[in-house]
Amino acid sequence: MTLALRLAAKGRGTTSPNPMVGALVVRQGKVIGEGFHLRPGTPHAEILALRQAGHRARGATLYVTLEPCCHLKKRTPPCVPEIVRSGVRRVVIAMHDPNPLVKGRGIKQLRQGGISVTIGVAGPEAEELNKAYCHFMKAGRPYVTLKAGMTLDGKLATATGESRWITGVPSRREAHQLRRDVDAVLVGVGTVLADDPSLTARTGAQLETLVARQPLRIIVDSRLRTPLKARILTQQDRAKTVIATTAAAPRARRSAFEKKGLEVFTLPAVRNRVSLPALLKLLGRRGMMSVLVEGGSEVNAAMLRGKLVDHARLYMSPMLLGGQNAKGVLGGKSPARLSEAIKLRRVVTRSVGDDIVVEGDL
Repeated sequence: MTLALRLAAKGRGTTSPNPMVGALVVRQGKVIGEGFHLRPGTPHAEILALRQAGHRARGATLYVTLEPCCHLKKRTPPCVPEIVRSGVRRVVIAMHDPNPLVKGRGIKQLRQGGISVTIGVAGPEAEELNKAYCHFMKAGRPYVTLKAGMTLDGKLATATGESRWITGVPSRREAHQLRRDVDAVLVGVGTVLADDPSLTARTGAQLETLVARQPLRIIVDSRLRTPLKARILTQQDRAKTVIATTAAAPRARRSAFEKKGLEVFTLPAVRNRVSLPALLKLLGRRGMMSVLVEGGSEVNAAMLRGKLVDHARLYMSPMLLGGQNAKGVLGGKSPARLSEAIKLRRVVTRSVGDDIVVEGDL
């Protein structure tokens, strides 16, 4: 199953809104077929592994990281009938599929087809691999990761707004890999005005080459203050941008963005700002499974205090800025008591170049 999980991980960043799945066909201790799901509309891992095994699959064991599908509401045929027809005698599954169309039904149909089924082998590892998919299926909204680069004393920028570059090149490379892996990257208009970022996923020695799959870029902009010449509005043929705003935004500005080919989401307002829960709900309806928040201090604070963040990854550079007027990683008002602090769970720390990474779940 460990090998099947490694195969599944090869689909990272390309399978959404489908899960990452790996499969192996094993006969007398030898792998005779393998496969992983690459992208929506392509064959599932089980089918690829069975095709490779061919007639040798009869009497063999199929290892698969997720419960095989059994429904028709997708672009590819269900896997269970093919597995039954292949003649495998046993199927070992890491975890149930949380999709209500599948959950338990795939296993039931396999057993009805005379196949022995074992469930739960390397289950925690499989759930960790597909945590965004599992969350999306259960909550109906994207899995949200908050990422920030900061100094050891928690500053995002100097008092004058300078922030390039607080973290080192290795940390920035990781940030671009994060963008490659998610469906969307979200920032507030304050970040657009201060930094004029492109928010594309790039590779290469100088991080100058666009990767093939780009995340959707989302600007939270209640009053449509985003400059029409902002870098985040360019390269629309390779990386799409949408703007989330409210009904209070000027109609003329909305029209100007739409003429540039940008989609503008009009969402409910909470204290004159875009409702972030409403935005995540809309993204969920559109099949967005994961979102990376790279916002400034105010968006970071709003997402965290709204309990909308599922995981935080903080890159800390070994430098100190100090001062009350330097921009902190979290804006807004500080809580009066330590008991009100936001606490991370399952915390992991590691080094990336000269930087320290602290990450954990919320």
